Amino acid sequence: KYINLLFLSVIIDKIIFFIFFISYNCGIISIEVINMIKRELYLNKIKPFIDKDIIKVLTGIRRSGKSVMLKLLMNEILNQGVAKEQIIYLNFEDLKNKPLCSFDILHNYILENSEKNKKTYLFLDEIQEVKAWEKCINSLRVQEEYQFDIYITGSNAKLLSGELATYLAGRYVGFIIYPFSFKEFLEALSQIKPISETQAFKEYIKFGGMPFLHNLSFQLEPSLQYLKDVYSSIILKDITQKNSIRDIDLLEKIISYVIMNIGNTFSATSISKFFKSENRKTSPETILNYIKVCEEAFLIYKVQRNDLIGKKILSINEKYYIADHGIREAIFENNQRDINQILENIIYIEMLRRGYDVKIGKINDLEVDFICTKYEEKIYIQVTYLLASLETIEREFSVLELIKDNFPKYVISMDQFDMSRNGIKHYNIIDFLLKE
Repeated sequence: KYINLLFLSVIIDKIIFFIFFISYNCGIISIEVINMIKRELYLNKIKPFIDKDIIKVLTGIRRSGKSVMLKLLMNEILNQGVAKEQIIYLNFEDLKNKPLCSFDILHNYILENSEKNKKTYLFLDEIQEVKAWEKCINSLRVQEEYQFDIYITGSNAKLLSGELATYLAGRYVGFIIYPFSFKEFLEALSQIKPISETQAFKEYIKFGGMPFLHNLSFQLEPSLQYLKDVYSSIILKDITQKNSIRDIDLLEKIISYVIMNIGNTFSATSISKFFKSENRKTSPETILNYIKVCEEAFLIYKVQRNDLIGKKILSINEKYYIADHGIREAIFENNQRDINQILENIIYIEMLRRGYDVKIGKINDLEVDFICTKYEEKIYIQVTYLLASLETIEREFSVLELIKDNFPKYVISMDQFDMSRNGIKHYNIIDFLLKE
């Protein structure tokens, strides 16, 4: 029986390999996306624009998975019956593509490698490395003898503003690619070892969601070293070099202050006073400029405050959150200690990931952690570590009870027991993050 089962297993393996071999050579699947986490949230957003005369622009923090998304999209297109010869993929951080990093040379290269009157799918990774790339893209878009379906990525928010908006004038659609959600992280971690959702969430608090950690099997030291290197790369390539910043020490001090105080309300003036107390004079204007370039690199996000009574945007004392809390752990090693801040950060990025515009709410002297809006939908959210006392329960629920509209209101915590009251739904954070 053992020999028969062994023989059957070998036959099945041969069949699977044969199917894979035929599928790959016919362009049905791509070997590069085997074992990748198929990020359905983004695929479903981008799919409606495939083959449409509109440029797809993928942005987000460095190493958030934009290149993988391009490969997943290429695979999607191959599965629709497109021949491999119709696809051109170029990564401009690859030195072998350095000669193409000028708009005219790149333009000629693409035309030479495309067939007239037949659609070519262009996947251009880290396009900001190409000098005056906007001219190339705009020219390709208006070609009469060629048909191009164009996908580009970049690691700076300016990709969607300035010259791009002028040249392409409404002919592009943007998608921000965030690090792994907890759902994606759980899927990746489950491929490595069997693990409960609760234990996986503890790992998520520590590691964050940078996709490459999957390749490191989420081992502690290699993972934290990688995250430190990602942080250094963002500082060097996406912030310092791009903005010709000379005072790198000041930049790093400002970033450290912001990251340590995620979820806390503060102003540029308060940072300036803090530096002054440490005998370092810095103007609020300089601090704001440095914070802005960090936002453009998608390292941090500024959240505006809404006065829910006066119906106006408050322009002082905003909050900031970091794109990936794993980077914070790698730098400061205190995510567990600052668990309230980390849980807020996780929910904030999750709501952005789900397509909501997120602001902070203010009612007199009370604060609503997040007001999340998407089209005509609105959600109010309070986040806390544990509803461990009557005082905490009252604080988190009472502010939502002051809001008299009928939109959903949630209190999210690590508690296992349902403490919903007065129409306000209480969620365990793991359940909320895994909820569709």
